[in-house]
Parts: sequence; structure tokens; C-alpha cells
Amino acid sequence: MMILTLMGLLFGLMLIGVPVSVSLGASTIITAILFTDLDVMGLTMHAFDGLNTYTLMAIPMFILAGSFLSKGSAAQRIVNFAKSLVGHLPGGLPISAIFACTVFAAVSGSSPATVVAIGSVMYGAIKEAGYPAKYAIGTIATSGSLGILIPPSVVFIVYGVTADQSIGKLFIAGIIPGIMLSFMLMAFAFFGAKKLGFKGTKPLSFKERFKAFKDAFWALLIIVIVIGGIYGGIFTPTEAGAVCAVYAFVVSFFIYKDIKLKDVYKVVLDSAMTTSMIFFIIANAMIFAHFLTDQTIPHQITQMILDANVGPITFLIIVNIMLLIMGQFMEPSSVVMITTPLLLPIAIALGIDPVHLGVIMIVNMEIGMVTPPVGLNLFVASAITGLSLKDVVVASLPWAITIFIGLILITYIPGISLWLPNMLGF
Repeated sequence: MMILTLMGLLFGLMLIGVPVSVSLGASTIITAILFTDLDVMGLTMHAFDGLNTYTLMAIPMFILAGSFLSKGSAAQRIVNFAKSLVGHLPGGLPISAIFACTVFAAVSGSSPATVVAIGSVMYGAIKEAGYPAKYAIGTIATSGSLGILIPPSVVFIVYGVTADQSIGKLFIAGIIPGIMLSFMLMAFAFFGAKKLGFKGTKPLSFKERFKAFKDAFWALLIIVIVIGGIYGGIFTPTEAGAVCAVYAFVVSFFIYKDIKLKDVYKVVLDSAMTTSMIFFIIANAMIFAHFLTDQTIPHQITQMILDANVGPITFLIIVNIMLLIMGQFMEPSSVVMITTPLLLPIAIALGIDPVHLGVIMIVNMEIGMVTPPVGLNLFVASAITGLSLKDVVVASLPWAITIFIGLILITYIPGISLWLPNMLGF
């Protein structure tokens, strides 16, 4: 009865429009008052204790870095570099957009930021090249979702803190799945363009490609700094966030000179607002997670699953269905914070690696970002293109199905996620 009340209150509050963060805290406190003798004031202290975590300091830093780079010319330079490499192929412009989204995702760590930065540059160019508007927007909205999988990823940090897993290992685990999904989207764009009758053109010369690389070099270098610094033991993922933020400011302000001193205040303010939203969700989710643990609810659910003889394959099917549904209605960090305390004990009991589970959860959230009714990337794509939300949803569906096929492969072939971190000794 207690579990049903907790979940009923949680989803009931969200259905009537109460913010997810408030729903998490309110449902937990009401259930605790009704069914337990827990000290509610002591329960709320766990919200502050949960935020007092060194690892979480990386979140505002990576958000700030992404804001600096998305406000400047880094996106345009990355797009030009991508076009110089693959723009000559059939479907070259859509493929370039996907390539650029993949690279910018590794720079910004944010899906919406990737959609805005690359979409605002590429949407018009793809349309002007003769591609249907729906084809252009489907490319950008879905490939932009790679921002929460390819490191550095804020959602990976949230999962790592919740699941008590190495952030560095999670970052490395997201690289191959992210590249694989990127190539799958590029293949879809290639064959789709051929079907529409588009042909390849003459590739650019080495000199032209090198010039595009040189222009984008300082933006691309941030990937090497973050991943190389973490793997090389130079700094921790949290310190990498700070390095990333300072580097992004230096590149945008001193090297590219496309951000003025007057712009810095707005960039910092926007980043602070985004950070506040995420941290408020985390604080309330910590109350929720502590209550679940205190009442041994995860243990009870785990025992029920094991008693029902549910194997890893069936469990992962259930996980994917549940996460796909939740991802359509909720922000990724919220879903991760709510479901990790429930799913992780079961996964461990069934022999599923926690890092593999984390990658599965993030890919599900990618699909949630491009599926209605609350897919954030859909709203962002609609805003920057002027197309109706309905048109954006229809345009994104084939691309979302491509990511879903990738999700199935990632779910049942653990090596896709685990091979690289295991090989590197994480």
C-alpha cells in the first residue's frame, strides 16, 4: 500500500502539472507522514547532504562551458570542418550536420545546446540544397540528442552520483555507443539522400580540409583535453569540468573573439539558471532515494523479481519499456534519479554491469528527447525552424527508430559499452 501511495502521488502530481522536482519531494514527505514515523525534518536534510558532493561540482562547469561555446562561433567552425570531410557524399549536408552534432555534443555535453547551435547553422543550408524541410529538421533534432551520451555528459554525472559509479568510466563507456549511433544516423541519411535522387560531388582538396580543421582546431581540442586529461590521470572528471569551462571562455573570448565582456554576464546567468533547475531536481530526488532505501523498497522489489524467475533478458525489456515511457514525459536527469535506486539493485542481482545499465538508461533518454509529448529537442527544433510541433514529430520519427535499433544492440551486446573502459583499465 505504501509503494502504491508513493508512486500514485508522484505521477498524480506530475499529471496535474506540478514540477517534477516538487512532485518528488512532496510525494515522499506525504507518504512518510502517512505510513512511517520518520522525522520529516531529518528527511529533508538528506536533500542538502546529497548536494554536498564533490562530483556534482562538474555539472555547472560543463553547462557553463557548453554555454560559452554555443554562444560563439565554435558551432559554425565545427560545421565547416564536418562539411569539408563528408559534404561531398550523397546526403553530404545532412551527414555533415550529424557529424557536427556528434563533435559538438562532445564539446557541450547538452542535447538542447547541440540542437540550437548546429540546427541554427545547418537547417537553412540543408533546405537550400533542395532537401525537404522535414528531412532537414529530422536530421538535426535526433542527432542533437547525442549530447547526453557522448562525454562530457551531465546526465552521466547524475547517474554516476546516484549509482555510486566512476564518472570517468561512464564517460569512456559512452564513446563507442555514441559513435555507433552517429554512424547509424549517417547511414540513414546517406541512403535516404540516394533514394531522394541526390548524388555525390567532388571532394574538397587536402588544403581546403586542412584550413577547415585549422579554423576549428581550438574548439575540437576541448575533446582531447577532457577525455585525455581524465584518462591520463591529469585531473578528475570534476576538475575536468572546471578546466573545460575556463578553456571554453578563453577560446570564445580571447581566440575566436566572438563573445564580448558584456555577454559574459548573460552566459553565466543562463548557466546558473539551468544548474539551479538540475540541482533542485537532484535535491528532491535524494529525499526520494533515501526514503526508498530506508523502507527497503528496492530490496523488496528485487526479491519479487528474483522470486518470479525473471532473467536478465526479460528484465532489460521491462527496463527499456519503462524508461522509454518515462523519457517521453520527464527530463532525463529526473528519470535517472527516480529509477536508478529501483533498477540498480535488481540489475546487480541479475549480473548486469552497473555501467552497462547506465549507458542503456542514457540511450533511452536520448529517444525520450525526440518523442512526444515532452521531448525537449522537439520543442527546441520547432522554435529554431518555425515548423509546427506536429511536423517536427513526424519528421523525427524515422530517425528516432534508427536510434531505437541502436538501443536494442547496446542493450543485448554489453561489449559495445564495456569493451573500451575495460581495455583502458577503468
